[in-house]
Amino acid sequence: MTLPARHTKLEDLQGLGLGVFLCAFALQFLTYAGLITGQTAGIAVILSYITGWSFGAVFFVINIPFYALAWLRLGPQFTVKSLISVTALSVITEVLPQGFAIAHLETPLAAVIFGCLTGVGLLVMFRHNGSLGGLGVVALLMQDKLGLRAGYVQLAADAVIFSVALMLFDWPIVLWSLLGAVIVNLIIAINHRRDRYIAT
Repeated sequence: MTLPARHTKLEDLQGLGLGVFLCAFALQFLTYAGLITGQTAGIAVILSYITGWSFGAVFFVINIPFYALAWLRLGPQFTVKSLISVTALSVITEVLPQGFAIAHLETPLAAVIFGCLTGVGLLVMFRHNGSLGGLGVVALLMQDKLGLRAGYVQLAADAVIFSVALMLFDWPIVLWSLLGAVIVNLIIAINHRRDRYIAT
């Protein structure tokens, strides 16, 4: 049996860079519309709305405790890639608004754009053994160890985050935000399958 070819370091760099950029770009549409999302990024977005703190800084700090879990369970390579990706996302989300501005965007479309861009971005990162840390680490760990689809695990975590959000935001914002989160997690659940896609 021939083993699948592994991604080269250059291919990993390209894949992780693309994934991070797509996710950072997606966040511009999300925050322009005042929407929220799930996972660790969602917690950071909510905190940035409430406190006025920078999303990038909050997102970076929230991810720190998850690196220990990633190192122990998913290995140093995955952890280092995730650390670099989280740091890059934190920086890019601060820089992007200096390069373009959104003149008009309907809320439902913002949710769909965010969901599609983020879903594809995360999928690319997962294929290159990286992630944006946080709850994504837990989801990947549960998929590899327990056979639970990472997308469905993340969807369950999102349900908790959105339940809390209902107490903080108007329900239409939460409803449209939920649409974006569902799109993200369905893209991952349907497409991130190690039994079909085995290149690493």
